[in-house]
Amino acid sequence: MNSNSHTTNHYYFLLLLACAAALFLSEQSHAQQPNPHSMILGLTRVTSDLSTPKSAAITRVKKSSESLDVMEPLREVRDGYLISLNLGTPPQIFQVYMDTGSDLTWVPCGNISFDCLDCDDYKNNKILGSFSPSRSSSSYRDSCASSFCVNVHSSDNGFDTCAAAGCPLGALLKGTCLRPCPSFAYTYGDGVVSGTLTRDFLRVHGSSPNSSRDVPKFCFGCVGATYREPIGIAGFGKGPLSIPSQLGFLQKGFSHCFLAFRFANNPNVSSPLVVGDVAISSKDDLQFTPMLNSPAYPNYYYIGLEAITIGGSGAGAGGPGDSTNAAVTVTQVPLSMRNFDSSGNGGMLIDSGTTYTHLPEPLYSQLLSSLQSTIHFPRAKEAEMRTGFDLCYHVPCRSNATAGPGGDDDVSLPSITFHFLNNATLVLPQENHFYAMSAPTNSTQVKCLLFQSMDGAGAGDQYGGPAGIFGSFQQQNVEVVYDLEKERIGFRTTDCALQGLHNN
Repeated sequence: MNSNSHTTNHYYFLLLLACAAALFLSEQSHAQQPNPHSMILGLTRVTSDLSTPKSAAITRVKKSSESLDVMEPLREVRDGYLISLNLGTPPQIFQVYMDTGSDLTWVPCGNISFDCLDCDDYKNNKILGSFSPSRSSSSYRDSCASSFCVNVHSSDNGFDTCAAAGCPLGALLKGTCLRPCPSFAYTYGDGVVSGTLTRDFLRVHGSSPNSSRDVPKFCFGCVGATYREPIGIAGFGKGPLSIPSQLGFLQKGFSHCFLAFRFANNPNVSSPLVVGDVAISSKDDLQFTPMLNSPAYPNYYYIGLEAITIGGSGAGAGGPGDSTNAAVTVTQVPLSMRNFDSSGNGGMLIDSGTTYTHLPEPLYSQLLSSLQSTIHFPRAKEAEMRTGFDLCYHVPCRSNATAGPGGDDDVSLPSITFHFLNNATLVLPQENHFYAMSAPTNSTQVKCLLFQSMDGAGAGDQYGGPAGIFGSFQQQNVEVVYDLEKERIGFRTTDCALQGLHNN
């Protein structure tokens, strides 16, 4: 999954609409309930084998609007982090990706089947399930006249949603047409989904133990067919369809703490996704950088990168067998990483839906050169050919302890530090850049740099024009705070697994 934009792809639109023709949704009305001011959600990390995380049993106590925050657990999966969505009456539970690079929240849907094209890697995935509108007494199609319907079709130039729905001229002129919103196609960096907008109850967990809240008339995509998008998505962008927007948190904020990759597929470990006042209060000790506003892509989160430091703080201690020293190499980044051009392109997109950090050329090649001049371990060329990563090494293990994939083998490689605007710095945890690709063999372990080139990925066109992308892999064990009230993003390295234990 990558960062997202929702321009309509007509080829996939026609293809996927044919697959989604069997969607039938009931129409029911919702009772009004107080709008909460914040919430806490949970994140999970998953890798190649997507097993359904175990959800902790809670007592569902409906709280009044005085409960200001929401918290949900995040768990790790293959190439992102999952949260649970409880939708409908009675609730149907789905595991979906948490994505700061898109707005639309959607789940696999259909009374007959959910069709995912070019999703062979997920054929045996038991996490997939379809939302059944007919099994929810409170589910109904969104109207063609709603602002959400207009928004999801905003990339269709001159597209009148009610005219497309077949409303008679009189109803169009009076604005009284009540026909359902037409089917939509929503595109991502490497995929597309097709479905219909649906309204239903969303149940979220409060920050107080054993508490929950039902949010009425939550608008989401009921998706019957996708291309390369096998799992639903919870959109956390700044657009009107996003979860923070629909729950009234765009003037507050949210925070997440992504588990380390080694916890993938572990259903017993989670970390908190917090939305509301709790997420942004008492955070002055974090390293904050301004949130940049792109004139062309206002719904995305951008920050400005000024420099990258190799070595120095966090580097190896030197000595026999060490590949690092105290030397510091500073790589200046292009102005496009912190400024926008006249078309709104530029800046560094921070996106939980993109796995690896992407840097533009020639910055990416300069980073590789700086690391090569600092690291003197043998190159693992065969691993580079096999994995597609550009810089891999045979790193000796200092201890006799057996380290699994991704584990820390006590041999330091040079640190990598990001320097953002407003003098904010983030020293990446070592497992966030050089990652062990296998268990040790003959006292050595292959580690590869998990960064990628924007040019090599063709990312400039796919991701709406950012100069670079700060991906989720480099955000492991980092508390990231989206302070929307003060328009800033903060960072602090921490053990996210311990935060999960504290909040569970």
